[in-house]
Parts: sequence; structure tokens; C-alpha cells
Amino acid sequence: MFIQTESTPNPNTLKFLPGRDVAGAGALYDFPDAGAAARSPLAAEIFAVEGVARVFFGADFVAVTKSAGEWQHLKPAILGAIMEHFQMERPLIREAAPEAEAGSDAVLSEEDEDIVEQIMELIETRVRPAVAQDGGDIIFRSFDSQTGTVYLNMRGACSGCPSSTATLKGGIEKMLMHYIPEVTAVQAI
Repeated sequence: MFIQTESTPNPNTLKFLPGRDVAGAGALYDFPDAGAAARSPLAAEIFAVEGVARVFFGADFVAVTKSAGEWQHLKPAILGAIMEHFQMERPLIREAAPEAEAGSDAVLSEEDEDIVEQIMELIETRVRPAVAQDGGDIIFRSFDSQTGTVYLNMRGACSGCPSSTATLKGGIEKMLMHYIPEVTAVQAI
């Protein structure tokens, strides 16, 4: 088995491409710490490598964020964990479905529902595919119609990335404001 690696805009995150499905189409899993990784044998193995801070599973990749150490020292152990996982055909997740995509339980007016639908469509078709190429993901959480603010959750390589503010403000915010006049700002949560 050959696993490719790619750098991401976040210098602390490396993208591992095993050449096969990881989470599968539409499924994403974010493990912000070792405690959250208990439900995933692969995430737990990767967190066993000293210096690993976050693990994110995309459709066909694993993004690993380091807290300490150099990639040249961490990479062999992470590659070994990923290779062994797939060769042993272990399950990716022990239980539970993929994380929910939307995070707002607020009751919306019909007009706000239309705006949220437009926001989610743009994020799904234009933003998420682009950030997935960099080993991350951005999830819609809510829209505040009083202020015109869209709240997004940044995961994987996007979480803690030095470029994430520029992506959020210079890219996503401008795009949403262009297509949806009711949007006045975008904020990460």
C-alpha cells in the first residue's frame, strides 16, 4: 500500500492520501483531541504518536495536525498507523453516524429559511470542495438575521490555520455577500 502526503496551507497539518475511501462520500469526522478519538480505532492510533494534536477524516484523506515535533519524525509513525489500519481492515468508526452538518436549532422565519438555504447551497457547492482539497472542512452553524452574520465551524486543516482568517473574510464572506445581500459578515465559531 502506498500512501501519498500533501502539505496544506496550515504548516502544522499534513494530508495523508491512502488511495482509497477513508470516511466515504458525504461523511466527515473531526477529532480535536485524543479523548474524542475513542470511537475511532484509526484516530486513536494516530493520537498515540507523540505530538499529534488533531485528526480529521475526509472522504479520501486523513488530515493530521501536530502540536509539536517535526514532520520528518512524526510522519513515519502516522504512515504506519494508517497502513496497518487499512491492511487489517479495521472499522473507521466504532459507532455513531457522521457528525451533523448543520448546527442551529433556531426557529427561522420563511424568509430566513430561504436565506439559510442559499447560504448552505453556496457553502456546499463552492466552499467545501475547495477547502477539502487543503485537508479541511467548513460547516454552516447558524445565521443571525438581526446582524446578517453567518457563523461557520472550521475543521481539519482549517482549524487553527494561519490562512483561515483570510479565507473566511477575503473569500467566503465576499462570496456570500455578493450572492446574498442579507449577509453582512462571516465569523468562525
